[in-house]
Amino acid sequence: MTRLSLLKPAHIRKFQKTVYDYHRKYGRILPWRKTADPYKILVSEVMLQQTQVSRVIDRYQQFVNTFPTIKFVASSSLHEILFVWKGLGYNRRAHSLKRLAEIIVTEYNSRIPSDFELLVNLPGIGKATANAILAFAFKKPVVFIETNIRTVYIVHFFDGRKSVDDNEIYPLVAQSLDMQKPKEWYSALMDYGVFLKKKFSNPSRKSTHYKKQSPFKGSNRQVRGKIIRILVEEGRLTEKQLLERVTFREEMVRTNMKKLKGEGLIIKKGKYIIIG
Repeated sequence: MTRLSLLKPAHIRKFQKTVYDYHRKYGRILPWRKTADPYKILVSEVMLQQTQVSRVIDRYQQFVNTFPTIKFVASSSLHEILFVWKGLGYNRRAHSLKRLAEIIVTEYNSRIPSDFELLVNLPGIGKATANAILAFAFKKPVVFIETNIRTVYIVHFFDGRKSVDDNEIYPLVAQSLDMQKPKEWYSALMDYGVFLKKKFSNPSRKSTHYKKQSPFKGSNRQVRGKIIRILVEEGRLTEKQLLERVTFREEMVRTNMKKLKGEGLIIKKGKYIIIG
């Protein structure tokens, strides 16, 4: 199939039926699917970036219970936010969530924007996340791709292909989109994609956009995570104390401390290092 291929109406109906039939029988019950609150949906989409659903569920519930509105996030300290965020990793997302909350409260009267350009210009919100928020929070029939959606289209429309580009998938997503029920459609697509990944051993590897994640153990990600975790637990430490607690090569720890300071996740206050 080429990127210019057009789906016939009968083909679209058959494809939609396959996806919806699976979802009706085996659809996942997820807490962020039970709400119409754009704030809670935004939180879930930020948490789900590069993180498995199973790891997000408990943290999501704890987060929205602790910070029930965007105003609570904006007025809370980064330390308080990271304390609840613990275990999710990619702590930069928590920092971005606080920054975007402050912008939404001050510039948009605490209302989550329902405009793509406004959303995508917020800290930590890329194109796919912005469109996911529009589809799930505002039921807008936008076109976007994430890993499970990509899997569905590769399996159904690119059988036998070893390499598939998203530019070939986008037109198919647009043609087969349920314009009347985008929220339900994308939920169904994602659930079906999870199933297909298990059945066909992750077909997303055929995507030109596929990147195998580097090992976590011994990585800069692990060092950054440990620095943040220790500071969240301890509150404040001198540089010497922190270097003693983070049991990695000193040069590696110092490099990551410098990067975390540059990103505003940690700061030096007097002789102590604290969460920014």
